[in-house]
Amino acid sequence: MTAAYENLPKLVKIILQLIFGAVIGGVYRIVRFVETKNIVTLVAGILNFVGIGLLFWIVDLVTEITSNKISFLAA
Repeated sequence: MTAAYENLPKLVKIILQLIFGAVIGGVYRIVRFVETKNIVTLVAGILNFVGIGLLFWIVDLVTEITSNKISFLAA
């Protein structure tokens, strides 16, 4: 399911990150947990919604620009 997001064009993902960044990051990490069963990814996804979403939003935007995917705590 995360592959659908990863296959979007880079420009589209950057625009989505600018508009819905914190929500996309949290949902992406929770769905990624379902796919990989990595508990750190689940905790990061929950923390994204609970209070440090702005930090994750900035990091996700930078990783989208530099490596074309959300990679910080999203194993």
